[in-house]
Amino acid sequence: MTTQVRVFVNESPQLVPEGATAGDAVRSYDLELGRRLEEGRAYLTDGRGVRLSPEAAVTAGSILRVVVTARKQAEDVHVDS
Repeated sequence: MTTQVRVFVNESPQLVPEGATAGDAVRSYDLELGRRLEEGRAYLTDGRGVRLSPEAAVTAGSILRVVVTARKQAEDVHVDS
């Protein structure tokens, strides 16, 4: 049996398998937000507002916030010179 841990995504408690990533937790909360995260139309922060990678491992009690943006993240934007 897989051990589950409780994390919080946008204040909503979610049970995810031990060893899950922040991206996994977001997808368990809302598939559309997970897609936006993958496409660079959203990003993650922890409970203190520090940005997190979707690949970051979560632990019991982790607090994640998904911030939706109207733009792609800077590394995805290409400017022609």
